[in-house]
Amino acid sequence: MTPATHSTLFPQVPDSADAVLDGLDPEQREVATALHGPVCVLAGAGTGKTRAITHRIAYGVRAGILQPSSVLAVTFTNRAAGEMRGRLRQLGAAGVQARTFHSAALRQLQYFWPKAVGGQLPRLVERKIQLVADAAAACRIRLDRNELRDVTAEIEWSKVTQTVPSDYLAAAAKAGRDVPRDPAEISQLYATYEDLKRERSLIDFEDVLLLTVAILQDRHDIADHVRNQYQHFVVDEYQDVSPLQQRLLELWLGDRDSLCVVGDASQTIYSFTGATPDHLLNFRTRHPGATVVKLVRDYRSSPQIVHLANGLLSHARGRAAEHRLELVSQRNPGPEPVYAEYPDEPAEAEGAAHRIRDLIASGVLASEIAVLFRTNSQSETYEQALADAGVPYQLRGAERFFERTEVREAGAALRGAARFGANDTLLDDAVDLPSQVRAVLSTKGWTTQPPAGSGAVRERWESLAALVRLAEDFARAQPSATLGDLVAELDERAAAQHAPTVEGVTLASLHAAKGLEWDAVFLVGVAEGMMPITYAKTDEQIEEERRLLYVGVTRARQHVFVSWALSRSPGGRPSRRPSRFLDGLRPGSSTAATRGAGAPVAAGGIEYGSRGTGTTAARPRRQPRTPARCRVCGRTLTDAGEMKLMRCEDCPSDMDEGLYERLRDWRANEARQLGQPAFCVFTDKTLMAIAEAAPDEEAELARIPGVGVRKLNRFGADVLAICAGETPEGHQ
Repeated sequence: MTPATHSTLFPQVPDSADAVLDGLDPEQREVATALHGPVCVLAGAGTGKTRAITHRIAYGVRAGILQPSSVLAVTFTNRAAGEMRGRLRQLGAAGVQARTFHSAALRQLQYFWPKAVGGQLPRLVERKIQLVADAAAACRIRLDRNELRDVTAEIEWSKVTQTVPSDYLAAAAKAGRDVPRDPAEISQLYATYEDLKRERSLIDFEDVLLLTVAILQDRHDIADHVRNQYQHFVVDEYQDVSPLQQRLLELWLGDRDSLCVVGDASQTIYSFTGATPDHLLNFRTRHPGATVVKLVRDYRSSPQIVHLANGLLSHARGRAAEHRLELVSQRNPGPEPVYAEYPDEPAEAEGAAHRIRDLIASGVLASEIAVLFRTNSQSETYEQALADAGVPYQLRGAERFFERTEVREAGAALRGAARFGANDTLLDDAVDLPSQVRAVLSTKGWTTQPPAGSGAVRERWESLAALVRLAEDFARAQPSATLGDLVAELDERAAAQHAPTVEGVTLASLHAAKGLEWDAVFLVGVAEGMMPITYAKTDEQIEEERRLLYVGVTRARQHVFVSWALSRSPGGRPSRRPSRFLDGLRPGSSTAATRGAGAPVAAGGIEYGSRGTGTTAARPRRQPRTPARCRVCGRTLTDAGEMKLMRCEDCPSDMDEGLYERLRDWRANEARQLGQPAFCVFTDKTLMAIAEAAPDEEAELARIPGVGVRKLNRFGADVLAICAGETPEGHQ
């Protein structure tokens, strides 16, 4: 077995402390044996970081260096915490607390509230968005569903960055927040939201952290109590820590340095929630004597996939890019990444569905395939395409596995069978645990063969089949396990939302895919405007979009399929371009670096170049001896169409598609009135250049190649009106 590969789902417990270290590579072993002082583990994707830190805790416990009850390991999701607890239990380190930040803080808050404040802890609000809606009603501000969600996110960001309502305007401006409403309105809504919580005796999830921080800061006796309890801390996914979580961690630690953090700045993709990699990148500054270990051996992905992942980051910029890790694949070679271009989004989804069907036919399990997209709104097209192709699928982020009706009913049936034991006639012919589970679940709709189709009946069967497979894995690891043991395992998994594998293709957003992996990954919609997303404007936002694509690529073990569509709908204009992040990586593409030195790329990927003030609406002065250069990469332009756009044909465009279509409609109307072909008004390239520049004054419009004095005088007012979102005079 290679050092960081997963063994069985329920491995055997090592018989000694030294046995805990068996199978670790040199760097992982260095992590596991570094039990004193601050430790910083810089772990690339697929390098076995969870394996390294769980073995570190287990080795410390088994060697008698760490007391299980004195260790607190924190991460960011219930699933990750549940997985960590399971691994520690199998390594013989039961009793170690592995929790999310919120779970650990809530536990302490519930325990200390009566002593610190008195009375009962206020009730935790279940639906924060409803409370925001009530605040909006009180302020007489109308918010639609999307605005409600966005304002709620702004309130959450404010709280994790420890920003009070009165400071929101300044803080949002300083952080460059793309706010969904007028900042003054959001500040008012935030203040009213806080008032409503107090009136109704409610707290939200952010309050859990804020109140815990406040108590630990104000009550030194309680802080000492917590520090006596927990003396050793491990923080996973440290690049995602918010300022508020960092403050809580500092209060837990006190003046001690028994801390191990694990993270990868190149996987920072949640900055919109307040997460920042600064704490990870500054760790050695705060702890000069820290032990630093880098994990770069990638046990997950093939060399071809690792090469693509490294290539994506090789063009990154910013502080996180300066600390990127160059991964080295430890797997055998696999197929090259596949790049596919489609005329429209439905065709792209259909193409992905056909490839998926071929993969399944070749032996790849449906549960080992994922389709990852930038926004959840892209999901529906792929759901339809997979259904049409007869491919089962599951939506990640939809209904939780243990909350499904059939799973709850199956759990009740298994619990009843375990209680009655030998008196249950269902189990008369069942000689082992898996056959007992199959016998019980057969009364709930499970059969040896799956039903045809991919509807609700198939989804129900897949849920039950996942429980059968879990029982088989459990029995292989623990041959003497009883039905009662399995029920206890299911209860623990349900509490941690650690669901077994469902046999269906996973559809998920790139953000939701973090921490997961599959044999084959389809990265869809990888086009300008979606990757990076349109509203990513600053350099920092663009780089986070790059990291998001990097996370998507590194989810794959063997197969990566990257695709994009040239238009949204069938018959639409093919105006989209592949993502700039693929430049120099996909066949036939190049990068600014390979094209030669040029102008810098501005926010959003476009450098419009100098636009001097004071220019009149006359024809721009020609300078024939000065070569035209691409405003993106700086290459000398020779093609007439490229010179009109002032960029290379394959350089990224941030063209406003809606503006372009409005200009085309206007042009068609003008051409009809003039009785001339449409290109006599403006050519397609000139319209594209106008849609990219979106000029707001005559001088800007005059500088666009293809707009001469005659056309400027004749059409300039109409074009500027359309660019301003207005209707030209005489047009409807």
